[in-house]
Amino acid sequence: MTPSETKAKKTPKAKTGEGESSMLRIRVRAYESKILDVSVKQIIDTALRYDATIQGPIPLPTEIKKYTVNRAAFVYKNAREQFEMRIHKRLIDIVNPTPKIIESLTNLSLPSGVNIDVKLV
Repeated sequence: MTPSETKAKKTPKAKTGEGESSMLRIRVRAYESKILDVSVKQIIDTALRYDATIQGPIPLPTEIKKYTVNRAAFVYKNAREQFEMRIHKRLIDIVNPTPKIIESLTNLSLPSGVNIDVKLV
């Protein structure tokens, strides 16, 4: 490669503007929708206590996992049972989170069976 080709491949890095805003994206998952709604309400109340701008909760599609099992091990192969697990999901966005909001959300105690994924976007 010639030196002119290497210069052509280098691209200047984009400068971050001061108008850009960060966002805390919280994705909450649970098997029971009632427990999920209580947890989401608790998260929103905690964020609103510190005057946060909140978008959501946005209900995401329920993930359904189905399992088919034979009723008998040897005879009656056509007799089957079906079981399903439903995973309910919600999405909450907090715009421009302060360190105080993040600290209060990490110290939050939620019921068991609730899974939380937090991303800084």
